[in-house]
Amino acid sequence: MTIPFSIAALWLGLAVIATVIASYLRISMALVEICVGMAAGAACEYYLGQGLIGADAEWLRFLASSGAILLTFLAGAELEPQVMRAKWKEVTVVGIVGFLAPFAGCAALAHYLLGWSPQASLLAGVALSTTSMAVVYAVMLETGFNRTEFGKGILGACFVNDLGTVIALGLLFSPFTAKTLVFIAASAVFLAVLPRLSKRFTRKFGHRTAAIRAKWVMFTLFGLGALALWSGSEAVLPAYVAGIVLAEFAAKDELWIRRMRTLCIGFLTPFYFLRAGSLVSLPAIAAMPLVFLALLAGKVASKIFGLYPFISMFRKETNERWYYTLMMSTGLTFGTISALYGLSHGIVGREQYSFLVAGVIASAVIPTMIANLAFIPYSLLPGTPEPTAEEIEEGPGNE
Repeated sequence: MTIPFSIAALWLGLAVIATVIASYLRISMALVEICVGMAAGAACEYYLGQGLIGADAEWLRFLASSGAILLTFLAGAELEPQVMRAKWKEVTVVGIVGFLAPFAGCAALAHYLLGWSPQASLLAGVALSTTSMAVVYAVMLETGFNRTEFGKGILGACFVNDLGTVIALGLLFSPFTAKTLVFIAASAVFLAVLPRLSKRFTRKFGHRTAAIRAKWVMFTLFGLGALALWSGSEAVLPAYVAGIVLAEFAAKDELWIRRMRTLCIGFLTPFYFLRAGSLVSLPAIAAMPLVFLALLAGKVASKIFGLYPFISMFRKETNERWYYTLMMSTGLTFGTISALYGLSHGIVGREQYSFLVAGVIASAVIPTMIANLAFIPYSLLPGTPEPTAEEIEEGPGNE
């Protein structure tokens, strides 16, 4: 047991370093964990040899997968049902276009410009179609937009966008067999009764038995994940749907969600994001940087050209349109999950995986920086007075 404990201590030490860096730089912790994983993996491979960091250990892969499943569940569970009902047209249109435009654009770019195989090109389209809930949610909290209808609309559109990504990942790369039908039928039945069962558990045991809701949710996620893997699908697909199904249940108990988030972010997801970063080949990116730049440009450009006309249907002020569009152009969590799925199942090679993850990381940083530097719609912030006509005309987004 000495080696597993030593490897776990190493990875959690890297997670602590990443957290400190993220705190000082005030950027997404997941983003820094991926970058720290990239640096640690490259250093270990260069000085000690490939594999000594332990990224392929079965127990570590299990912890990393558990982190991805729970994080996916929480992303769905933190959906606000009231927002989805009130702004259903906006979040549906923007979310669907936000998925389809980069999916089609990046898949075509990978196949026709980079010469990737059809399967690898589709995987690239899925990985680069995402919007980063982690980055967008953090920015909304920091600016205060999470308390406005504008910010809630962006978050709702992000949920729809990422739901499209998760569904596409399952439909495009899972073999459709009799096992698939069993998985769909069993999941549909269980998810239909899940909210009622969860409410009964909470009412009878939730406040007097140690963490039974956490155990119940983990049982649900692992059970559905095992069924998904048995059918040849991906475990994050039922986890995201389960989160959406339990969103209203979760919204009634913020303390429980905070505890689940602590378990996820404090212990499980560092293994996932660090491992995802450690598998990136920095020499491959350095040898062919134009491939990385092409994928990044393809993602951001297809998002902007696809989304801006549709966002203009719902937001009339220029800064609001550009801020909304750039926030929807970010990517991180589900993009990394999709890329790692492709690598694990042999759909893409390590070099292709490295280009995809690098593009996803850059898309989490560059659009966010541009949006916050040039296009913040200050008039929508809580407690901010309406600007004068002269201020609007001279604002940074209208120069």
